[in-house]
Amino acid sequence: MNELDTMRDILSTCRTIAVVGLSPKPHRASFDMARYMQSKGWRIIPINPNATEILGEPAYPSLTDAARHGPIDLVNVFRNSEDVPPVVTEAIAIGAKAIWLQLGIEHDQAAKEAQTAGLKLIQDKCLKVEQARLGTTPSACATIAP
Repeated sequence: MNELDTMRDILSTCRTIAVVGLSPKPHRASFDMARYMQSKGWRIIPINPNATEILGEPAYPSLTDAARHGPIDLVNVFRNSEDVPPVVTEAIAIGAKAIWLQLGIEHDQAAKEAQTAGLKLIQDKCLKVEQARLGTTPSACATIAP
């Protein structure tokens, strides 16, 4: 599957997005992206150990904590590239379907680990920009967390 097909597949089948590093500050890129995706029909799960709620959703300190409350389809990462490996390990452990590393974020070894575990992966692309460009929306039959 090429990158374009992978992006389309992720956007059409992954309905619940855990955003690792989601800021509660409206001027931050992570907040803008998450608000946009939420407005287009995706459920956002904030992962931020310093917040209790962002965009009307409860925030969790880790993916593991968030996964106790429902399935996570896509893990979207707003962290430095060197912080990616433990996020990938945790995403694999919770059974996520895909990982999306935002614009400017890449980690080849962690990417190999994710793909070896069967996760779809996108690196160095903005989820908001790609969704707007492709116009893909979440499928009604995709996983919806409570």
